[in-house]
Amino acid sequence: MSRMGTHPATASPLVHRYRLEEFFALEPPPGGGHYELIAGVLYMVPPPGVPHSVVVSRLNLICAAYVTAHPDRCMLFVPRAAVWTLEDTYLEPDLFLVTPERLSAHPEGLPSADLVVEVLSPSTAVYDRTAKADTYAALGVRELWLVDHERCQIEQRVLDDTRWRIAGTWSGGAVVESAVFPGLRVVPDEVFG
Repeated sequence: MSRMGTHPATASPLVHRYRLEEFFALEPPPGGGHYELIAGVLYMVPPPGVPHSVVVSRLNLICAAYVTAHPDRCMLFVPRAAVWTLEDTYLEPDLFLVTPERLSAHPEGLPSADLVVEVLSPSTAVYDRTAKADTYAALGVRELWLVDHERCQIEQRVLDDTRWRIAGTWSGGAVVESAVFPGLRVVPDEVFG
């Protein structure tokens, strides 16, 4: 007899699996937000609130300053830019950085990134920490920052082979430095204000 909790949750085989062409043809969800696609499974991401947007804006300024100082190291992509693959996966990180090498290797679309930043909202935190983070690892994203504005902390994950290793969880005046982009530093207190 099977006990509850002994098997991981999975998508039902009865769930419609979307192809990218179908996904791109969808109308936006009612009430705002956007859809994301992971291996053909559709996810609805609700619109962010003001605290989320403020944190994304502050991180955008920090990352833009880094890119401006080091234009040979990376390109910054902001909200609504996507990491997507022909394997029916389409994700919109809050921010992400890509090396020139990765960018030139994939001029038609980005199947991965070097650093992804996800700002957690109460409505998306579980999705961002699990399904979305696992998909980023499977796609070969080298570093992931999970920015929790409710707890005022940043969890830094670094890809080891095909799995995430938590490099640290930072708060207050501690300095988070990117493992992929040396010199890209963030102080949680400055991000959360």
